[in-house]
Amino acid sequence: MKPNGDVVGQDVSESSMRDVSRTVYESIRPQIYPAIEEVILEEKHLIKVEFSGENAPYSAAGRYYLRTADEDREVSPEELREFFSANKYRGKWEKAKSESTSKQIDKPAIRSFWQKAIAAGRLPEGRYTCPLILKRYGLVTGEYLTNAGEALFGTTGPVALKAGIFATNEKLTILDMKSSEDNIYNLLSIAEEYILKNIRWRSEITGIERKEITEIPVAVVREVIANSFAHAIYDGRTIHEICIHPGMVTVYSPGEYASNHSPDDYIKGNFESEIRNASISKILYLSGSIEQFGSGFKRINSLCKDAGIKYSYENTKNGFKFIIYRPVIQSDNLSVTLDVTLNGTEMSVLAILKQKPDASR
Repeated sequence: MKPNGDVVGQDVSESSMRDVSRTVYESIRPQIYPAIEEVILEEKHLIKVEFSGENAPYSAAGRYYLRTADEDREVSPEELREFFSANKYRGKWEKAKSESTSKQIDKPAIRSFWQKAIAAGRLPEGRYTCPLILKRYGLVTGEYLTNAGEALFGTTGPVALKAGIFATNEKLTILDMKSSEDNIYNLLSIAEEYILKNIRWRSEITGIERKEITEIPVAVVREVIANSFAHAIYDGRTIHEICIHPGMVTVYSPGEYASNHSPDDYIKGNFESEIRNASISKILYLSGSIEQFGSGFKRINSLCKDAGIKYSYENTKNGFKFIIYRPVIQSDNLSVTLDVTLNGTEMSVLAILKQKPDASR
């Protein structure tokens, strides 16, 4: 066959069939076992090689190729690394059988899920049971939960979260630390509660109504946390992490950023979301934890802009960190700047007083 697709044909013999079979056997890794036969197309004799497999990517003579237009282009090491990263968990990890049985489930969490999904208008009214929900959304395989099912609703503490408060913007002096091992559905509430409890609130009185307002909008906190759990890698060695500093709140998600499009691309354009954990994202969407696929960054950007707060992010090979900068405290009182340096203990005391001005000695 010519590069443009025109069929040329060839002399086909038992020897040429054996040569093709031997070349495929010796060159392709992981090893494949194709069906090889002679076919006649437009009066031309051809050798048809056909196979299917789920162990992509396959190499030929130790190299990887990508079909582009009418040529085979060798894949670069960077492209290969991105391929493995993007496809390591997509569909495979979520659907694989976990070690938890279908009875090791958090029934209150599942009931809460379908109640929220109905209230959000994303699940029709009806009579639901825990087994029905698990089966409908592919969270069980036989008598066992899938990995996604265990992570979402398991009772074995499948996902770890570490949250802490620090005296400075460096991770040095720890004022508080909390570790949790639970399912994703419960950790969403645990993470949100920890952040909201440890950031500043103010009261605004309009008429006879009093309104409590957070320095970081609740909607921003929820969106960042939900996206962190939706796009994480769950069989790595690192864990989810929340750090509250005097000047910022960071939410760390284990696993490299899942998309080829940058967060700025999603903010400025309308790109389709590249979903790493489709089953987990589906459950979070139905329960209202995330608004819609691919809109997270755009929504966070809009909410932060409206609230007048800044944010940034850091992407590494090990994880993705979202950083929300806390507003600077404004005071009507006379401010005095002291040319002093505080030691570690003094910095800790100052940080505690900033969090709780009425703290005792």
